[in-house]
Amino acid sequence: MKKNLLLFIVLVVAIFSIHTSAFAYSYGDPNEEKIAEAYKEMVIKLDENPPNFTAAKEIYVTVQEEIDMHMGAEPSKAIMQSFEKKDKEQVIDDMQRTLALNIHRRLTNVDENFKDYDVSKRLLAKAFATYQALSPIVAEKDKELDTQMTNEFNKALESLGNPGLFGVGQKEADYETFKQSKKFIVDSLQKEFKIEEFKVGHFKEKENTKTSENAGKNTEWTDISKVKNWLPILIIAGVLIIGIVYAARRRR
Repeated sequence: MKKNLLLFIVLVVAIFSIHTSAFAYSYGDPNEEKIAEAYKEMVIKLDENPPNFTAAKEIYVTVQEEIDMHMGAEPSKAIMQSFEKKDKEQVIDDMQRTLALNIHRRLTNVDENFKDYDVSKRLLAKAFATYQALSPIVAEKDKELDTQMTNEFNKALESLGNPGLFGVGQKEADYETFKQSKKFIVDSLQKEFKIEEFKVGHFKEKENTKTSENAGKNTEWTDISKVKNWLPILIIAGVLIIGIVYAARRRR
C-alpha cells in the first residue's frame, strides 16, 4: 500500500510539473494581434489585380482607433496619404513600420509589468504574434536574422520564469535576460524597417481595457484561476486514484 501511495505522489508531481512547464514555455493557443491580422488581410486585398485599395482601407479603419490611441496619429496619417496616392508598396511599408512600433509597444508593456507573470506573458505572446506577420519580410532579406529573432522571443518568454503551482515547477524570472532580448529585437526592427525612433502612445497597457478584455477571452488558457483549466489534471488524478485503490484491493 505504501508503494502504491508513493507511486501516486510521484505521478501527481510529474503531472503538475508537465502542466506548469507547458504553461510557462509555450505560447499556448496562438494569440491573434488585431493589428497584425488586419495587415495580413490588407496585403491580400492589395495583391489583387488591380489592387483593391477600398477594401484594404476599410480593413485598416477597423484598427485605426487602437493604432491612434497607442502609437499616435502619425502612422494613420502616413497610411491614409499612401491610400490617397494609391501607392500599394508604400501602404504596405507603412503598415510594416506600424507593426514594428506595435512590437516595441508590447515589449515596453512587458517591461513595465515584468513582475506580473500572467500579464507579461499575454503581452509577450501578442508581440510575438505581431512579429510572425513580419517574419517572412525579415527572412526574405536575412534568414539567419529571422531565426535569431524567434530565438530571442523564446528567450524572453523563458526569462519570465514560472510561478509554478504549490511550489512545483517554480522558476525565478530573469529580468536581465529579458532586457537583452528586448534590446536585440527592438534594435533589429529599427534597422530592418528604417525607423528613426520608436514612440509609444501615452496610454499604458492595462488588462482592464476593452482591447485587453477581448484579448483575455482568447487567452483564458493562461489563467490558473479557471477551474476548467485544471479539469484534465483532476480527471487524470481521479483515474490514478481509482487504479491504485483497485490494485490495493486485489492484493488483499
